[in-house]
Amino acid sequence: MTNTTADFLLFSDNIFTGLTDELIKGYVAIVGNQILKVGTGNDYQTLVGEKTKRLELKEQLVAPGFIDVHTFFTGYAIFHIGMDMAGAETAEECMKRLKIHAGQKGAKDTLFGHGWKPEGFPAEAMERHLNEAYPDRSVIIFAADRSTCIMNEHARNTYGFTPEKCYPEAYHKIMREYLNDRGFIDREFSDYMKLMNSRGVTTVKEMGFDDYYGFDHFLKEKEENKELTMRIFFMSQPVGEQINIEHGIRMREKFTGDFVRFSGYNRMTDGTVASHKGDLLEPYEGQDYCCGMDIDYDLIEKEVHLADENGFRYSLHAQGDGAVHKVMEIFEKCQKENGKLVNRHAVTDLEFSNPADLEKMGKMGVTGEIYFQIMSLDPGDAVKENIGKTIGMKRGKYYWNRRKMLDSGAVLSGATDLPLMITDIPEAIYHGCGGYFPEGGQPFNKQNTITVPEMLKAWTYGGAVNLSMEEKLGTLEEGKLADITVLERNVLEVPMEEMRDVKVSLTMVNGEVVYENNGGTEHE
Repeated sequence: MTNTTADFLLFSDNIFTGLTDELIKGYVAIVGNQILKVGTGNDYQTLVGEKTKRLELKEQLVAPGFIDVHTFFTGYAIFHIGMDMAGAETAEECMKRLKIHAGQKGAKDTLFGHGWKPEGFPAEAMERHLNEAYPDRSVIIFAADRSTCIMNEHARNTYGFTPEKCYPEAYHKIMREYLNDRGFIDREFSDYMKLMNSRGVTTVKEMGFDDYYGFDHFLKEKEENKELTMRIFFMSQPVGEQINIEHGIRMREKFTGDFVRFSGYNRMTDGTVASHKGDLLEPYEGQDYCCGMDIDYDLIEKEVHLADENGFRYSLHAQGDGAVHKVMEIFEKCQKENGKLVNRHAVTDLEFSNPADLEKMGKMGVTGEIYFQIMSLDPGDAVKENIGKTIGMKRGKYYWNRRKMLDSGAVLSGATDLPLMITDIPEAIYHGCGGYFPEGGQPFNKQNTITVPEMLKAWTYGGAVNLSMEEKLGTLEEGKLADITVLERNVLEVPMEEMRDVKVSLTMVNGEVVYENNGGTEHE
């Protein structure tokens, strides 16, 4: 680098470079958008200039920026869309708020709302009011937890879904409307980036349905105006149409920088084991079937191979060991070089898997996209009871088997399926390394957990490998882009019972501070 003085010098007793499992005491020097040097001792003095900013981080942990490889901003936005109905205890109050909202929108615009609590008042009465007040205009009000919604008849007919089937793949037709509502989406995306930066996230891989309904124009504008505070990689998930290779080619040509890129395709295979929709190798306990839903593996295989032929990677979401097995069979037929997949296909979730397929995963170089915080969602007794009823505890010992994945040579990366979970690396450590459910107690399948350094690598280097960005991101090394996260405590030494209290104190993206919580950070 031509500039020999640093813009920033970050000093810490605990620097996790990602190159080894060990921490170093030293400094990270940054110039422009790159890491100038990572070193120890006093040799930093030659890097100090008149404008160099020194950050004395003491015992805080400095790490490469965190990368979440499975997020869904499009679904997250539903929590804030339209009029806020939180606190509306009656249908009448809800209608009053909606009338105010209607006056602020165009005469034919769909009226959206969020925050409705189904236990507050029944949907039926509200829907009668909506049908009377808005017979020629669609109205959709989402529940606070996004599990259902209130709809008038016009909305049902227009969009083709119902409150009983109120999930993103069903209501994809409304996405084009709110993703192109600049009054809403500008503010919403800005708030989203602030949230992610506060969690130490510097890069995400977003799921966008079909052709992303024009949202790529928004991303291009933000990229060109240098308004992004995290890197956005995005995938196309076929929902309203089958795989669109031409769209992928256009996106690949459109986004060639380091802030926004097209990252291939994504698709669900099976569902959860708890709902009997997970595809198993052997029948469910007391049943004669292996999956309670039909899965078109022929279509999935056709799409994967078409993407592979055109130089795109594909991420397949698989939860049961049968689905994981079939995904490995599909990937086995893809292009390889020296036995490894050329296009870095990935498998997401891997709730329950057969060890033999995890060995295939490592051998082929399939990347794992793992929900390390998944144990945060439900109490342990309920989960273990369900495992016993669905697959039995003998098979249950292979639940969340991340240890076997790593031991088989697979690269793991951190994912949340946000908004299912919000990225929180200390929480991921508590569950994925400690093996604990929310209430604590005895670890579950402790033999399947991974170490804290392995977890940090998954959220940094593993994410970079997932995105084919390991030459620029994922470790703290000279010449790499300066995406850096600082945790307020050294998580390699924090007791597990205190782990979930650890917060992010600083986030840098491209050499600029995008989030700062000053507790414990001294500036000079």
